[in-house]
Amino acid sequence: MRLNELYPFDEERKTRKRVGRGGGSGLGGTSGKGHKGARSRSGYSAKPGFEGGQMPLARRLPKHGFKNPFRVEYAPVNLSRIAEVFQGAAEVSLEDMYAKGLCPRGVAVKILGNGELAAAMSIEAHRFSKSALEKIAKAGGSAKALEG
Repeated sequence: MRLNELYPFDEERKTRKRVGRGGGSGLGGTSGKGHKGARSRSGYSAKPGFEGGQMPLARRLPKHGFKNPFRVEYAPVNLSRIAEVFQGAAEVSLEDMYAKGLCPRGVAVKILGNGELAAAMSIEAHRFSKSALEKIAKAGGSAKALEG
């Protein structure tokens, strides 16, 4: 006995349709495809979204919204995270943040003011929130905003 002989048994296997083998088979003549039309032809395949000539859903629904092509997405980094990852560091550059995995490489970074800084730090990023700038200055550090 082999694995392919276990199940399904021969009598349970569905036999494939043998189309175009005469009227007696029930699938002669038009081979079960009806009369004429695109679906009866060889090579027919419905295009995605095609609804048989009816106005497609994508065109029936109203258009709305606006996508600003000039919008810059910033990766947010909290002060608490910087204080945790860079303990005892005097300077934190953008490269350091990328290297430690605080944000994806090459993405613009915005420093947010969630958390406190224990020691003075010089932090380099693209943007800073007002509360982050206040907390960095209060700790005796400096914030350097980059262009880009």
